[in-house]
Amino acid sequence: MTVATYTAVILALVMLSSSAESFSAKANVAYVSRPASDAAGQIGKPVQYPRDLYPEIEPLEEGFLDVGDGHCLAYDVSGNPDGIPAVFLHGGPGAGVSPRVRRFFDPEKYKIVIFDQRGSGKSIPNASDDLDGSLVENTTPKLVEDIDKLRRHLQIEKWGLVLGGSWGSTLALAYAETYPEDVDSLLLRGVFLFGPDEVDYLFCNGGTYGQNPQAWETYCQYIQDTSQDWDREQKNLLGAYWDRLLNTDPAVREAAASAFVGYELSISKTYIDPAVIEEYLGDPKILIPFAVMEVHYMLNAGFLRRGQLIDSVNRIKHLKVSICHGRGDYVCQPQAAWRLHQALKKVGCSYVDLEFVSGAGHSDSEPGLVDAMVRASDKLAIELMKKG
Repeated sequence: MTVATYTAVILALVMLSSSAESFSAKANVAYVSRPASDAAGQIGKPVQYPRDLYPEIEPLEEGFLDVGDGHCLAYDVSGNPDGIPAVFLHGGPGAGVSPRVRRFFDPEKYKIVIFDQRGSGKSIPNASDDLDGSLVENTTPKLVEDIDKLRRHLQIEKWGLVLGGSWGSTLALAYAETYPEDVDSLLLRGVFLFGPDEVDYLFCNGGTYGQNPQAWETYCQYIQDTSQDWDREQKNLLGAYWDRLLNTDPAVREAAASAFVGYELSISKTYIDPAVIEEYLGDPKILIPFAVMEVHYMLNAGFLRRGQLIDSVNRIKHLKVSICHGRGDYVCQPQAAWRLHQALKKVGCSYVDLEFVSGAGHSDSEPGLVDAMVRASDKLAIELMKKG
């Protein structure tokens, strides 16, 4: 890191610590639908599955990587320094990582790398502090290049495993198809192929109304209640949210972000914990990037050619691919996982393992998905060590 970049990082960290004070610490849940009942108490005491996350671990190395365009990515490395190199790609876009995600990997077998993508988490700038700066060159091709810059910065010959969930699965596929010789395996959760049908289902045409009518109506109601031209805006809800997220009034931006993120979180799990929603909506460092980056990417078709990820699966047919998808995922529909699985089989991928998890929704905190993902990462470690 150059002296100039280091200085910028320090100044930005000061901004990160102070700017939160300008936002209300209380979450705005005015436009978040009420969760379904939980008479069995599954939120507080979920069903026990055979596997759970590995124990908490501390990083061996932490740092910032200047990837250009005014962006510095926050990353850390944990686990076995001589283990299988694995990188975790977070969702959103814009959701950021937490130390929890290290625990999907066996720390004795994997060298675990996690990082915040452009504009999110601890990376600089965070969209809540510098909206314009966070959006500079914030595209899928740039994020793909960032992953490879991080690999080279850490002197990793190739990634043994790339794990991505939701938007992270999109980015994992885009990366692997761009750098097919620099990856050995993929572990994907909640597959999203960024087809127009997937975007429209989730944010435009009320596809989620069938299972979550209150959530969809609340998502629309925020725009209607704040609109001066509802006839126009109801036909472009993503555009309407984008206009509010770019508003010069921080209160308007925060309210729009709360309604948008609250909608997605309210359909993301089988059992919705209101405390988790309030945590996300109460922290602008999470809330603003999550909403801004997600709408930014949705409006731009993920910066991918239509059908690109499926059309290019031939480039990754040599990889080992594990897919875990909740049967009750109302954010990323199971059909995307099935389409990817079938496409990989058709081009001759010899290791493609798809597990649909009963009783699970979208979130990687669903106990059934945790179990499936940990089992899959363990199995891949065994396969990868055979190769080594």
